[in-house]
Amino acid sequence: MSARYRTELVLPPDRGYVDLHSHYVPAVDDGVKSVDEGLALVRGLGEVGFSMVVATPHIRTAMFENRAAPLRSAHAAFRERAETEADLPVLDLGAEHYFDDVFWRLFEEGGALPYPGGRSALVELPRERLPHGLAQAFFRMRVAGVTPVLAHPERYRPFFDATDDMDPLLDVGVVPLLDIMSLTGKYGKKPQEAAERMLDEGVYYAACSDAHRPADAPVVGEAMALLERRVGREEKEFMLGQGPRDILAGTIQD
Repeated sequence: MSARYRTELVLPPDRGYVDLHSHYVPAVDDGVKSVDEGLALVRGLGEVGFSMVVATPHIRTAMFENRAAPLRSAHAAFRERAETEADLPVLDLGAEHYFDDVFWRLFEEGGALPYPGGRSALVELPRERLPHGLAQAFFRMRVAGVTPVLAHPERYRPFFDATDDMDPLLDVGVVPLLDIMSLTGKYGKKPQEAAERMLDEGVYYAACSDAHRPADAPVVGEAMALLERRVGREEKEFMLGQGPRDILAGTIQD
C-alpha cells in the first residue's frame, strides 16, 4: 500500500507554517462553495503565516462521497486558477477520511487520498464514541507504511474529560493534530477545555487550521496567539512549522 501512495512531496523553501487540514477546494464538501471564496481563504491563511496549505476534503460515506481521482481533478482546477494570483501559499492535497465501514477498503483499493508524499493520512472519528478495533486498524496502517494523523481529537466526546482512551492509539503511532480554533471556543467549551488539557499533557504533535471559509482565517490568527500563550513561542513554532513538515516527510520525532 505504501508504494501505491508515494507521490512527489514539495515543501516550501522558507520556514513558514504548514497547514495540514483545510477545506478550500470549492463545492466538494462543507467547505468553500466557489473559487473566489477558496482563493480568499488561502489568501487569508497566508496572511496569518502559512506558506503551505494542504486541502483535506471530506471522504465520508453517505455524506461526502468523494474519491481520490475526482478530488485531484478538482484541486488541479483550483490550483490552476490560483496560479494567476500573487503571493499565495503553496497548495497541495490530501483528504479527511472518516473512520467508517469502508475506511480500510478505500486504502486497500487506492480510493483514499493520503497527504502529499504518501507517508501519512488524515483520519476523522465519530464524535460520540471510539469505533471498535480502532487501534488495530491504525496499527495496520503503520505496518503498511502510512502514519495515521488523528484530526481534532479534542472534539471527540471520549476525550472531553480525560486522555486515557488515547493511550492505545498513541502506542500504535497515531499522531494527534490540534484544530487550533478549538482554543478560541469555536466548537464549544468542552472541546476548548480538552484542547487545553491535551496541550498541557504534550499530546499533540502539530496544529492546523481546519478552516472552512474565509472568515476562519482571522480566527486562526487569534488562536495562534492563544497557542503561544499556552505552550510558549518555541513549541508553537514547532507545532505549526516543523511538526507538520515532519508528518509529511515521514520523519516524526519520538
